[in-house]
Amino acid sequence: MNTIALYDEVCLKASRTATRSYSTSFSLGIRSLEHDLRGPIHAIYGFVRFADEIVDTFHGFDKATLLARFREDTHTAIKEGISLNPILQSFQRVVNGYGIEPELYNTFLDSMAMDLQDRTYDQRSYETYILGSAEVVGLMCLRVFCKNDDALYQRLKPAAMRLGSAFQKVNFLRDLKDDHQNLGRTYFPGVDVSRMDSETKRMIEADIRADMDAALEGIRQLPRGSRFGVYMAYVYYLALFRKIQALPCDRILKERIRVRNRRKIALLTTSYLRHSLGLL
Repeated sequence: MNTIALYDEVCLKASRTATRSYSTSFSLGIRSLEHDLRGPIHAIYGFVRFADEIVDTFHGFDKATLLARFREDTHTAIKEGISLNPILQSFQRVVNGYGIEPELYNTFLDSMAMDLQDRTYDQRSYETYILGSAEVVGLMCLRVFCKNDDALYQRLKPAAMRLGSAFQKVNFLRDLKDDHQNLGRTYFPGVDVSRMDSETKRMIEADIRADMDAALEGIRQLPRGSRFGVYMAYVYYLALFRKIQALPCDRILKERIRVRNRRKIALLTTSYLRHSLGLL
């Protein structure tokens, strides 16, 4: 006999498929989480990814209308506790089950709306965008990792935000060419991408390094069930960051830098050993 549990499992498979299809690196990190944490993080990733796809890839469609509809459907799903959209069904269960605040997913959707127009960011809008597109995503995941322990959540909140910020800034560097040439976006404030020099690149990298260092302190304090999975994601982004650091500006303006799958597997192995030996 079919039950709502079967429907939920089908919906979660959709979120899991979205994660695996769009990001091998995050899939590796999620697989390294404690088993009962994997589904909720897949659900958050699926929600974030689908909203991002609306503004980044649905060219030729009315993106503003689609994003507004997605926002409305999100609110309805959370309020009613049910959705026929499998991605939103999975997400609403996590929101309602872990007490994720409306300000987190609304701030995220606000940042996606900022991407509806070609724009160059100043310092204020840059910080606003990073808060919505990355930092609050880290906080949604942290709600899951803390399993309704609000005191732990509040203590780790700053580090989770710094981790999300670091990941997003690395993405900005990795995607510099595509964002500028194909999407008409320049996220780094005061930077002329076409004339970006080594000194500007070093300043951006120093800011990212500070975020990464602060985030690592928080990762060390996570519950054991989530610590290794988050550390895996951190190690992957650190490897990507170091690869970008080693390249001149003209290379990152010409191609999208990647970490090969073989390298990701090697990182998984060494990271597991460090985690097992308490060497984070």
